[in-house]
Amino acid sequence: MLLLVVRLAYLQIYRGEELALRATAQRMRPQTIDAQRGRILDRNYKTLAVSVGADAVYALPESIRDVVGTARQLAPYLSVSEEELRKLLSSKSTSVWLARGLTVETAEAIRKLGLPGIRIVQRPQRYYPQGSLAAHVVGIAGTDNQGLEGIEYFYEEILRGRPGQQATERDAAQRSIPGGETQFVPPEPGHDVVLTIDTVIQYIAETRIQQAVISSKSERGLVLAMNPKTGEILANAIYPTFDPNYYQEVSAERRRNVAVTDQYEPGSTFKFVTAAAALDLGITDYNRTFESGVAWEVGGGKVRNLNGQSFGSLTFREAIERSDNITFAKLSVEMGPQSFHRYIQSFGFGRRLGVDFPGEIAGTVLSPNRTGATLQWANTGFGQGIAVTPLQLLSAMSAVANGGSLMKPYFVKEILDAHGKLVQKSQPEVLDTPVDTETARAVSELLRSVVANGNGNRADIPGYHVAGKTGTAEVPEGGAYGNDIIASFVGFAPVDDPALAILVVLYKPKVESAYGGVLAAPVFKEIMEESLEYLGIKRREEVRRRSSLTSVPNVINLSRQEAQARLAQDGLFWTMEGEGTLVTDQTPRPGVQVPAQTTVHLYFDLGEPEDVEVPSVLGLSMFDASAKLSAAGLRVRVVGSGVAAQQSPGAGARVPKGSLVEVRFEL
Repeated sequence: MLLLVVRLAYLQIYRGEELALRATAQRMRPQTIDAQRGRILDRNYKTLAVSVGADAVYALPESIRDVVGTARQLAPYLSVSEEELRKLLSSKSTSVWLARGLTVETAEAIRKLGLPGIRIVQRPQRYYPQGSLAAHVVGIAGTDNQGLEGIEYFYEEILRGRPGQQATERDAAQRSIPGGETQFVPPEPGHDVVLTIDTVIQYIAETRIQQAVISSKSERGLVLAMNPKTGEILANAIYPTFDPNYYQEVSAERRRNVAVTDQYEPGSTFKFVTAAAALDLGITDYNRTFESGVAWEVGGGKVRNLNGQSFGSLTFREAIERSDNITFAKLSVEMGPQSFHRYIQSFGFGRRLGVDFPGEIAGTVLSPNRTGATLQWANTGFGQGIAVTPLQLLSAMSAVANGGSLMKPYFVKEILDAHGKLVQKSQPEVLDTPVDTETARAVSELLRSVVANGNGNRADIPGYHVAGKTGTAEVPEGGAYGNDIIASFVGFAPVDDPALAILVVLYKPKVESAYGGVLAAPVFKEIMEESLEYLGIKRREEVRRRSSLTSVPNVINLSRQEAQARLAQDGLFWTMEGEGTLVTDQTPRPGVQVPAQTTVHLYFDLGEPEDVEVPSVLGLSMFDASAKLSAAGLRVRVVGSGVAAQQSPGAGARVPKGSLVEVRFEL
């Protein structure tokens, strides 16, 4: 008895508090209560992602006596095999999840089974009410309500909230003890994330790029829209797309937001960067003349134009209008690697811009210290041999549009708490100033000329003056350029007060005339026009001057039928040279004032270059000289008026068919 009393005193007094806590811990069965995940909203507070209650089933292995029988009865209702269920039900854990996101019918059927140790509770599940709209931006959340991709992943700490806990005293059979203690720690809901995305512009972009991908038989299409003054991303559309409610049905590659995570060679869309650098350095102006032949030998290689075109002598303005590779290669070499590289980096290439989205890459830019890279730098001048992300290219174009400031791009406008109170608001941030306002304005004027008078005319919108640049980039494969191309167009509008900058990219189209000015520019036009109207941007009234002369319309990149109809509309005649389907050049140039019924010479793709002899046109009238050169398969640039006094190249020279002959006329 003495020993028992001593032992009892030891347990009751000396270890009493410790054992009491242990006993309570054994009886208390804690259960985690998931926090309500914050919503994802568009800039106008339209819901893109929300958490809803969904039934989930879990097991208490200690309470299950017939593991095999329980597994056999549950298997038909769950996407788990009997063997896997037996392993879960035999676990040594206090509780194990068997399935989440059950349908109402499945949950009710399992309840009716009345299986010992099987419990059904409600757990929040992510739901995307807009389906595939902005799916590549919003991303996905997993079965445990955790962010896995996109904004869901990047803002996980903001969205997920803080889980709570409820603990109730239970006996060995997991039954609640009457009058037992209950502990409850409430969960803290996550914050709402408000995107810069506008679902109206996003829908316009998604609809148009889907149509373009299907009609051009492209592998993929992308549209990126931005407010050039702030860096806010208003639309990020990719096709093919996916529904985040059923994300398991598509590959991770298809869910990737390639606007941020992938790089590509921009081709001629990059020429506005070269133009900005050259103008800012003062090594060129609008009227500087360049010679562009079939090829330019530099650094042990040759630079050529698309399809071997030769433009002859042309001004800098004409070079960007016609997207002449040789001119921009020469400017790159003239600037030198160190200077050009400084501008490239200032425009945001070769570095991460710090966008609030996972997986951003820096792109690839040639090192300025690399020896023997003259040819590579020449190629960089027209967008070959440099790799950029779509986000970088649009941000750089926006820097030109807004007067020279590279803005940090961002997807999230603000963060709100569960009661709608503002927690955090994003502010525009200037990353760099690559060029001054005067240079930016000059580049904008050149890009406007590309659309008004050059090969970007399919992007022009009546009443909204558009500025932009086309791109038709070859795709490198295995260390060489293959037959695949990327067609693109990047630009902004209105040019005098830009409200929107847009990039359209079509990857590997499989149709004829797969050029950026033919395929991507019309998509840009449709999206830009509808978006500007939605934003309430008023069109400018076009003032037509009364004159006996008419302005030659821009028909470059139009088909034969489209070009004829456009010229006939303005009372002009035409001749056609070449067997191609699209107009590659015209004489007189777009915008030239000519009398009614003037003949406009249209030139089409001539295929492989063929040498022809330049005839003499000295002493001939403008009409006769143009007709004679056209008959020889050559194009003419008219300077002055009267009769032909000089010509370059001279009579008797052998030049590629389709080359440009400049003829100076004097009275």
